[in-house]
Amino acid sequence: MKIATIGEIHEEGLKLIPKNKFDIIKITDTSPKALIKNLSDVEAIAIRTSNLSSDILSECKNLKIVSRHGVGYDNVDINYLNKKNIPLAITATSNAVSVAEHVLMMMLSLSRKLIKCNSLVKNNLFTEGESISSTYELYKKNILILGFGRIGKVLQKICHGFDMNIYVYDPFISEKDINSYNCKKIEFMEGIEIADYISIHMPLNHSTKNLITKKELEKMKNTCFIINTARGGILNQKDLIWALDNKVIGGAGLDVFTDEPPKKADPILISSNNLILTPHNSALTLECRIRMGIETIKNIISFIEGKPIYSNIINREILT
Repeated sequence: MKIATIGEIHEEGLKLIPKNKFDIIKITDTSPKALIKNLSDVEAIAIRTSNLSSDILSECKNLKIVSRHGVGYDNVDINYLNKKNIPLAITATSNAVSVAEHVLMMMLSLSRKLIKCNSLVKNNLFTEGESISSTYELYKKNILILGFGRIGKVLQKICHGFDMNIYVYDPFISEKDINSYNCKKIEFMEGIEIADYISIHMPLNHSTKNLITKKELEKMKNTCFIINTARGGILNQKDLIWALDNKVIGGAGLDVFTDEPPKKADPILISSNNLILTPHNSALTLECRIRMGIETIKNIISFIEGKPIYSNIINREILT
């Protein structure tokens, strides 16, 4: 049997593949032409961020499973896999802690204007530190968590350590379940109006695309900070720049973008009003890389050996 890895999978994961049962094909050229050529006879694909379109997947005649190195799967044509009854697995439990910690880092950095403070010291303007106004504590502030999956649940635990008031908008989670975490379920518009911090943890789909636009930004406190570590299209980037430039909100932290990587002329790269940008690496701590590598490969091996991994399979209804 052949397993293809597209993108770097940590060695701790690759060690799990029985060498006497599987051949490993490491693919570095991710152009559609190269993928079609190299994936034609593989049984399993472990993939990071490259695109697997229906054109590519249709040439994979022996494919039995796709295992995504991560949680998001918008780079894989799920509709095609559903038609062909091919499961798509994700690393469901691997990245929650690392992403939630990244959100905390952004919240604290934005609140204390860390980048500006760092610049003052490095530019021999130490004595001007007292001139930086409107820095904030997290203590007792309101945070709105959009999406209460694995990451949202870890984040609320961290926020409780700061005695924050935690509000959750997630139409798929019951009030009883949210209350069990000592959080409060709230409607979307009500939540954005009272929030001091908003952290996005939703998938990008037809319902969530442009969830936050100029209309919603205008409803927020002018001291509100937005952090997006989910997907770029959920928060309208053009409208966010407008809100930052006009000081409609207090600041923002983005780990994800409408275009990745952003184009050189993208206004998001030059907007300077309390904006922190990171290169979609909130989940890529060393510890998380190891966990994702192991889970990616375990999903493949378990499925092929007939062991249950249904909690990690996105389209598990095709297996019932």
